[in-house]
Amino acid sequence: MGNCLARQSDSTNSHRNSNNGANNNQLGSRQLPIRDSTSRLMQSTSNSTLLGRNSMSAGNSRLFGPSSSNTYTTSNTNTSLLGSDSSQILKVRGEEDEFPNGQILDVANLREFTLEELKAATKNFRPDSVLGEGGFGRVYKGLLKGKASSTATRDGRLAVAIKRLNSDSTQGVTEWQSEVNFLGRLSHPNLVKLFGFGRENGELFLVYEFMHKGSLANHLFGRGSNVRPLPWDTRLKIIIGAARGLDFLHSLENRIIYRDFKPANIVLDKNYNAKLSDFGLAKSIPSGDRTHVTTRVMGSHGYAAPEYVATGHLTVKSDVYGFGIVLVEILTGKAIHDIRKHLGQGKSLMDWLKSNLLSKGKMINTMDSRLGGKYPTKLALQVAQLALKCVQMEHKFRPSMREVVETLEKIEAAQLNGRPDGG
Repeated sequence: MGNCLARQSDSTNSHRNSNNGANNNQLGSRQLPIRDSTSRLMQSTSNSTLLGRNSMSAGNSRLFGPSSSNTYTTSNTNTSLLGSDSSQILKVRGEEDEFPNGQILDVANLREFTLEELKAATKNFRPDSVLGEGGFGRVYKGLLKGKASSTATRDGRLAVAIKRLNSDSTQGVTEWQSEVNFLGRLSHPNLVKLFGFGRENGELFLVYEFMHKGSLANHLFGRGSNVRPLPWDTRLKIIIGAARGLDFLHSLENRIIYRDFKPANIVLDKNYNAKLSDFGLAKSIPSGDRTHVTTRVMGSHGYAAPEYVATGHLTVKSDVYGFGIVLVEILTGKAIHDIRKHLGQGKSLMDWLKSNLLSKGKMINTMDSRLGGKYPTKLALQVAQLALKCVQMEHKFRPSMREVVETLEKIEAAQLNGRPDGG
C-alpha cells in the first residue's frame, strides 16, 4: 500500500449518473461462512461498511445486488458481512471454479487454515520464503498439501502465497476484512484467487494462489539477472487482462472501485496472464443513482485521481485514471514518480504525454529502451492516445473501462491479424 492521507470519514453520496455501464451482474449474496469471532472483529472496526453504509441491515443485506433466485434474507439486523456459519467452509478453490466472464459465488468458498498448517507450509516463515512486503505485512511462499493443479509440485503439494499480519497493524485488519469480503465471493480469470484465511494468536493470515511471474512492477522497474524485459505483445496481453478485471468490477450492480490500481498489484501467472491482487482498499457503490462514495483519501501517490485527492469523492473513473498512469508506465518502462520529476515547471502530465509519447519524433526516445525498438509504432501510439484519455483531469471525459477494454482488444486484433501498424 502507498502512503495514505486522511480527508473525511466514510459516507455515501447520491448523484444522478446516466452512464452507469452495462452487463450488470445481478447475483444474490450469501453471508460468508466465517465464524463468530470474525463477525465480532468485523463489527468492532471503523470500516465495517466495506460494501455500503447499510449493508449489515436486514433490508439491505445484498452485497452485490439482487438475486434472480435464492435471495438471502436474515432476521438478525446486526449480522456481520462475514457471517457466522462455519459448517459450510469448503475445500480450497480449484481451477474448476474459474468463470470466463466472471461470477459472484453464492457462498464464499474459503478455507480456514490453522497457524500450524501455515508454519509447516513456510517452514516456520523462514526468511528465504519471503516473496515481498507491503503495507499489510510480509508475503511468503508456501507449500500446502492439496489436490493436483497447475500450481502443484511433483509431490502433490499446492504452491500458495501467504500474507501475514500481526496484531499491531490497525489498518491491516481493515484490509484483511476487505480482502475476505470481496475476493471470497468474486471469481474472474483476472482476479487473483483467495483460497482461505487464518486467525490465531493475535495474527491474521490470507492464503492466495501462487503467481509464478510475480508482479508487473518487478518486470517494469526491477533490476538484476532474474528480471527479463517484457516484449511488446506480452505487455499488451498483461494490460488487457488487467483492464478486463477492472471492467468486471465496474460492471457489477453494486459497482466495486478497486482504488489502488498500480503495477505492484498486478500479478502474473506462469503464462503472463494478469490478475488483480490486494483488495484491501476496494470500495463498493450501492446500486441505484449513486455515482460515488466520499471516503478517506488512500492509495498510492501518483496513481490517485486528482478529484479524489482534492475532494475524497471516489468513482469508477478514479480507477480509469490509475489505469491510464499504468499504461504510461507500460510504454515507457518508467515509474510515474520518475516521470513527474522531469515534467518541468508548470507542465502537466497531459502536456508531457502530448509532447513525448504522442509526438512521433520524440516517441522513439520515450518508449522503454528495453523493448529494443521492437514494437509497432502506430499501435503504440494508439495505446498512448488511450492513456491520454484516461488521465484527463475531468473525470467525465475519461472513458469507461468497457470502452478501454474494447479499444485495447481492437489494437490486439490489429496486431494478430498482421496489421501491426493499425492499418
